[in-house]
Amino acid sequence: NCADNSGRRVGKRATRGNRKCALGQEQPLETMGKAGRANVNGQKYRMTLGLPVGAVMNCADNSGAANLFVLGVCGYSGRLNRLPKAGPGDMVMASVKKGKPELRKKVMPAVVVRQRKTWRRKEGLFIYFEDNAGVIVNPKGEMKGSSVLGPVAKECGDLWPRIAANSGSIL
Repeated sequence: NCADNSGRRVGKRATRGNRKCALGQEQPLETMGKAGRANVNGQKYRMTLGLPVGAVMNCADNSGAANLFVLGVCGYSGRLNRLPKAGPGDMVMASVKKGKPELRKKVMPAVVVRQRKTWRRKEGLFIYFEDNAGVIVNPKGEMKGSSVLGPVAKECGDLWPRIAANSGSIL
């Protein structure tokens, strides 16, 4: 039963262009923030993504984790059977594979700060890092550790001011 002759089924609760809030009033989609992207400033340009789901990256902060296993990418909408991928500045859901026992076996958000895959910046230069690395954050975007080890990509520093403030160098 098509409600608008488009060939698609529209359920009782479907809304087009607006989402219902908890109190029932409608809010345009443009004003709603993306889930898992709290405290993100600026705009992220398209880049080559080098960390698919299942990738293991180093943990670049002093939270006690040694490496992070990527379980999912926040805000990624892809295609059927395509693995979600992340690049510098993307928030991922990760688990700690090696590190303090209290951090292991839990799913937690992390932000990618470096990737080994080459990507092109708007200025035309191609850049890559020595390793893949990320830092553990809370859902608001505040770091669990107090400092970032090694350089941080400029794309990540622009989006995440807390990470940029705690990093030694931004490349």
